[in-house]
Amino acid sequence: MISSWVKRLQRKIELRQYDDFTIGEYFRKQGAQIGKNNRILIRSLGESPQLIAIGDHCTISFGVALLTHDGAGWIFTEEIPSLQRFGTIRILDNCFVGAQAMLLPDVQVGPNAIVGARAVVTKNVAPGTIVAGNPARVISTVDALKKKMIHLWNKQKPQGYLSDLHEGTVYHPKTIQQAKQRDREMLEKHLERVFLIRQYDS
Repeated sequence: MISSWVKRLQRKIELRQYDDFTIGEYFRKQGAQIGKNNRILIRSLGESPQLIAIGDHCTISFGVALLTHDGAGWIFTEEIPSLQRFGTIRILDNCFVGAQAMLLPDVQVGPNAIVGARAVVTKNVAPGTIVAGNPARVISTVDALKKKMIHLWNKQKPQGYLSDLHEGTVYHPKTIQQAKQRDREMLEKHLERVFLIRQYDS
């Protein structure tokens, strides 16, 4: 019989062959439904990965917890030892789940939705909305955020940044991430100048 620490070691070794863009392959082997072109920074889907579905082009940030069961049933186990509650978690296409967010059983997110960092999602997140807080509530729409981000980025974007990536062309997330890493020094120097100037102007 293989001990638990050996199993953990085997899992760590197996996980080394995956990165944020390929870990979906590992989760599929565990029974999860995972789409394509995702960036997934977590390395575990919990105890019941077969109850989790992630669509296409999603980011699941670090520290996200996907809880497909409700452990509160523990307090009833002396009366009803077998009592448990399970539910699915579905993250539809083109969603972003922020760092350390927690999604509870029977939740669907999106499509085209954003879950803020450390949000606790207890009910469905409507398409095209942004939720944050504990419990998570709607704070804005994705369309409003897009307009705001474009306005700010037009002021902040350095000339030549990601110049080989063209608007309207669909790129694999890994290609975009590699381009960002390549131009990172350019961006950091530019932003340093932009924000230092703002401090002195204010």
